Amino acid sequence: MAESGSLPPGFGELEVLAVGTVLLVEALAGLSLNSLTILSFCKSPELRTPSHLLVLSLALADSGLSLNALVTATSSLLRRWPYGSEGCQAHGFQGFVTALASLCSSAAIAWGRYHHYCTRSRLAWNTAIFLVFFVWLSSAFWAAMPLLGWGHYDYEPLGTCCTLDYSKGDRNFTSFLFAMAFFNFLLPLLITVTSYRLMEQKLGKTGHLQVPALIAKTVPTINAVNYALSSEMLHKGIWQCLSPQKSERDRAQ
Repeated sequence: MAESGSLPPGFGELEVLAVGTVLLVEALAGLSLNSLTILSFCKSPELRTPSHLLVLSLALADSGLSLNALVTATSSLLRRWPYGSEGCQAHGFQGFVTALASLCSSAAIAWGRYHHYCTRSRLAWNTAIFLVFFVWLSSAFWAAMPLLGWGHYDYEPLGTCCTLDYSKGDRNFTSFLFAMAFFNFLLPLLITVTSYRLMEQKLGKTGHLQVPALIAKTVPTINAVNYALSSEMLHKGIWQCLSPQKSERDRAQ
């Protein structure tokens, strides 16, 4: 892409500014909400549990996605990509790592909830740590493949961010796309749907359990609201972070 301030071919001034504005709002909202989740985990001892460690992993992934969107928003408002080809590769890698980690963390949370509600046993720390480690290691592995020649990162049509180059239809990219989609989209989706379906059957509830978890894969803001702000314990932890004086009085009593 050209490094000038000219508009990308096929896009108007209003379209580029609209994309930049929407991404900026989404990025700031996602960063704010997920930062509250991370801060509450760090400051509230009662939240430092294996189950909440999985939520923390999701919040970290979505914070990374929000940072990635913030870079894209800035580039869109500048109407150009100012970071060069190496910056494009780094941006694509970082965005892909956090996107895959977000998807897989959501599946890990679903399995963790199934384990808690259906087996009536607490999730062990070593299991939670293993899940988080596996999620991030697997995400880094698949995100690194395009840097090593299996797949390819390139500019999106707008020219203000970088992701997988879906325009390539050769055998190299097709094999990567199918393998990546199976292990990082279909398998997490299967785990999520199966976990919530089994919970539904075990608890005798319908519908509302699995739907938020599937919708939550869309944007970091929805993830923060669905997994963090919907938790009563995290509500309390976030409120303590926002009201430090009240927390000190509570501890004193």
